[in-house]
Amino acid sequence: MQSLTKRRLSAVELDALMRGATGVGCRLEAELTDGWFNTAYRVRFDDGRTAVVKLAPPADAPVLTYERGIMATEAMVYRRLAPLADRGVPTPALLHAGDDFLAVSVLDGTPWDQVADRLPATAERALRRELGAITARLHTLAPEDGRYGYPAPESGLSAADWRGAFTAMVDALLDDAERWRSDLGVAPAAIRALVAEGKDALDEVTRPRLIHFDLWPGNVFVRQPSEDGSDARITGIIDHERAFWGDPAAELVSLEFGGDTGPDSDLVAGYVQAGGRLDFTPGLRHRLALYGLYLGLILVVECGPRGFGADRVAFGRGILDERVAALRALG
Repeated sequence: MQSLTKRRLSAVELDALMRGATGVGCRLEAELTDGWFNTAYRVRFDDGRTAVVKLAPPADAPVLTYERGIMATEAMVYRRLAPLADRGVPTPALLHAGDDFLAVSVLDGTPWDQVADRLPATAERALRRELGAITARLHTLAPEDGRYGYPAPESGLSAADWRGAFTAMVDALLDDAERWRSDLGVAPAAIRALVAEGKDALDEVTRPRLIHFDLWPGNVFVRQPSEDGSDARITGIIDHERAFWGDPAAELVSLEFGGDTGPDSDLVAGYVQAGGRLDFTPGLRHRLALYGLYLGLILVVECGPRGFGADRVAFGRGILDERVAALRALG
């Protein structure tokens, strides 16, 4: 995916960056082009290890408010996840990290979205249950300072309670929308009113947990299945850069891109079996509508700084329009 936020280096420049920052040079093997924000390269370090190197956007590249400092957020998440590797949360190992890059180990397997059409229904159901269990274990991580919102101090989007953090997150996107003249199809004041109407539902959240918020199938690796799919397994989850501390229910918004996330779904069954809790009360359903609104805003507003075209804007607007309608239907 082409994006104006991507920072590209030649093989010589990448080797020099790694050598200067880590003391180990590398040979560029390939650019990984599936990402939407950072540039990623597959490399082989001089010590023989293969790795994926992700580069943050150039320092002068315009980004959304919540995207400030997210490279450091991803490195933090990899460090926090490391002890969970033996408890069923597969993820790459963090090898090196700097202010504008990180390097992680290469996962076995293939992004789920690239093999989805070859998976038998039984394998798909088993993988969704496994993903639910992984998500529940991910949600055992809590912030050290007890605050909600985005971890990077550069964003300025954290608060002592979830309502305050989420309101700030939405306000920041609306400010970004004004900056980029994004066509939201609804007045910012109306969106702020919808968020304010959800205050009681938001106040039900009293324990911040780590939320990936980008668990669509492209960020979930699975082992190449056999013909009958019986040996399909998740080998890792990637791209933790958009993580924040918040309501575990918010995770369902991106998980929905891969399949059903309702109370009777395989994903929720795996989540609950692994110790997670999701009670589909009216308050939770109200919050889910708010989180869908937030994702819709991101998908529309990010098109400005990234230089995405009309098709991508229309995709985001479709989601945003649906979520606004859902919130208004709540009365």
